[in-house]
Amino acid sequence: MAGGWARDGAVNEQIEASINDELARMKAQRAPVGESLKFCAECEEEIPEARRNAVPGVKLCIDCMSDRDASFKARGGINRRGSKDSQLK
Repeated sequence: MAGGWARDGAVNEQIEASINDELARMKAQRAPVGESLKFCAECEEEIPEARRNAVPGVKLCIDCMSDRDASFKARGGINRRGSKDSQLK
């Protein structure tokens, strides 16, 4: 069912594109890059060798990472069309 000038399936394609964009953003934000640090970037405590080996590119100790994960706030959906019916919630 197309509405206005949109072709069939256009709304579903927009929703899928929004979801894929958000997933790519989240993966890029979470993926450690580079060499693991020996000391935490926030509290400067030593990061255990087992953690450095298990998570390549780790920058934070377990406590700081737990604090960061606990303070995460979900973002709102992306409104590509500018109308209320296209908002993802």
